[in-house]
Amino acid sequence: MFPVPTSLSPSRVSAFTDCPMAFRFSSIERLPEPGSVHTVKGTLVHRVLELLFQHPSAERTPQRAAELFPQAWDEVRTSDEFVRIGLAAPQADALAAEGRTLVDRYFTVEDPTTIEPVGLELMLEAPLGGITLRGIIDRLERAPDGTLVVTDYKTGRSPSPSQEQKRLAGVHFYAWLVQQAMGERPSSVRLVYVADRKVIATAPTEQSLSFLPKRTAAVFSAIEKACTTGQFRTSPGPLCNYCAFRQWCPEFGGDPDKAAAEAPVVYALPQSPA
Repeated sequence: MFPVPTSLSPSRVSAFTDCPMAFRFSSIERLPEPGSVHTVKGTLVHRVLELLFQHPSAERTPQRAAELFPQAWDEVRTSDEFVRIGLAAPQADALAAEGRTLVDRYFTVEDPTTIEPVGLELMLEAPLGGITLRGIIDRLERAPDGTLVVTDYKTGRSPSPSQEQKRLAGVHFYAWLVQQAMGERPSSVRLVYVADRKVIATAPTEQSLSFLPKRTAAVFSAIEKACTTGQFRTSPGPLCNYCAFRQWCPEFGGDPDKAAAEAPVVYALPQSPA
């Protein structure tokens, strides 16, 4: 009934496990999703840090980051992602100011002059059965002991201790991709929460990485079944209030089969509290 995807990323695996129906709308039918101030701000901070790490280690200073900020901001504010959120000038200025604050705060979390990057915004992919697993790593680096480290920047709030392992699932996915593509298992995967000045890290093990393809294969099997039968279940919860597809969700009296015809081209939505 629906085409089966040929590739998966950590975010898509998470999207399906969170809500198969929303996954249908976003990843199978590819309906337009709203712009978000939060995601644009994250894009801005990521771009500044990417530019910063392209410079020699000694030049990775707060001053250099401030010099690079206008370039990143010019790129972001002319992007489709930014245009979709339709900010007035004062709101755009506020977003830029928040981005500058987060970039300044980054320097209190780690010292970029001590880091040896191997790849920035690094796209990796590896086959798994009949699909391709792929992901973009914010930063892959060499630790002082020569091992590889996967680092992912986050501009939202850090999770509670009970949610940390769930949040680390995505970077474990990246670690598996690194191992497949480069033949090395990273010694550490890290989530750098810039706003909260917090780093969550763990050491991938052979066992933890061997579990990942098994779990992903199981998720893909469920996706394949849902696409074949057309039965995508719903997962109602607090985040339904921020779902772009709520009006077509059966949980709220909507008709999923009308979504493709009725979905607007672009639209805005209140920012999620995440």
